[in-house]
Amino acid sequence: MIITLERVSHTVFSLVKIYSEKFSLWKEFIRLKTHTHRPLSLGFVRIYLLACLFFAANSILTVILPLQSEREGIGQSEIGVIMGAYMLFCMFLRPWAGQTVAKFGALRTMRMLLIVNAIGLVLFTIFGTEGYLPLRALQGAVTAFFSMAMQMGIVEVLEDQDRAQGFSLYTLSTMLPQLFGPIAALYLWEHNQTPAIAVILIALGLLAWLCGLTVPLPASSMKGASFTFAEMVKSISQLWKNRDLFVCSVVLLVTSMIYGAIMTFLPLYMQSINKGDAGLYFMLQAAVVVVCRFALRKKIPSDGRWHTGLIAGLLLSAAAGAQLLAMLHIAGPLIYISAICNGVAVALIYPTLTTYLTFVLPAHARHILLGLFISSYDLGFSLGGLMMGPLAERFSYSQMFTCCAWLSIAVLIIIIGNKNRMSILKQA
Repeated sequence: MIITLERVSHTVFSLVKIYSEKFSLWKEFIRLKTHTHRPLSLGFVRIYLLACLFFAANSILTVILPLQSEREGIGQSEIGVIMGAYMLFCMFLRPWAGQTVAKFGALRTMRMLLIVNAIGLVLFTIFGTEGYLPLRALQGAVTAFFSMAMQMGIVEVLEDQDRAQGFSLYTLSTMLPQLFGPIAALYLWEHNQTPAIAVILIALGLLAWLCGLTVPLPASSMKGASFTFAEMVKSISQLWKNRDLFVCSVVLLVTSMIYGAIMTFLPLYMQSINKGDAGLYFMLQAAVVVVCRFALRKKIPSDGRWHTGLIAGLLLSAAAGAQLLAMLHIAGPLIYISAICNGVAVALIYPTLTTYLTFVLPAHARHILLGLFISSYDLGFSLGGLMMGPLAERFSYSQMFTCCAWLSIAVLIIIIGNKNRMSILKQA
């Protein structure tokens, strides 16, 4: 009888153990599927919230710094340098950021850089225009690491068919601050509420740091990734050798140049001729970006194929938006159609190209090559200030935006000329 009871108790204990282990595994499976592997899971919502908080500070500074600099008597070329330094430093550090994230993991990198970001925002409230240039460079460096940690984390945890949605929603969250940041900054500026701007910047830095403590980014390093400087330099040559990477980089370079020129000089342009409302323009442009990236997130190609017609249409939209801005003095309220055109281009070009490259770039160097590709956005945004500033100073804002429109048309010709070559490379 004792032996029987012992056997029964042992059997019951074994069954309980087996099913408890199965239940634990099932709970873990559910946790992963609901919090890690879906673009609209709670875990990814925290990632989007972090991106929104991080870029909210930049949306305010992008409006305030040119206005403050002009008030202090700084010329358009110097303003272009200050604003361009942000993305210029971001561009140079992208490949290194990709290497660092691959080596130390996205989560650890994120927590460290958010501390630096908070310190940088505090310094913006302390120093005057003499500190803008080094602080914008610091902000660009932080953005390089933040962006790479976010995007490489998305690539790691999302399944292939969900990758385009993840990129679209992430880039959507980076644009959400444009809905309220510029118009709030202009309101506070016009009412001389400089202390309120300082408090908001410090609060955004602290909130971003707190949010970053719990985001579900990968904590481990990337398996099989190279970490040597020599490998990184070697991979840079792919920018010219890999046609997919080169063409995508040229498209992103020009569209971001137009976007950078708009963000840097439109408030000054409208102020100089006393027409239009820059805050309303930026809010409308951001609203279009948000709606397009959310409503069309499942329509963005996630099949690794090149879509010439889509990219060409987006470049035409960017050209039309820039040309409408060039006619600000005669367009009147129609100028806000430009915000719609530019919003559509900004909304879809970046996630479309990024998703395409995640499929066609070699896996062993993808973290570096993606960094190079995203650097083209940084370079373009910088050139929007560095090149277009002197052009506006030498000629006019109107002629500057006309130049932006023709640059978009020139890239459109390149896209059409490379249609068959992109297809051949993809099939190979």
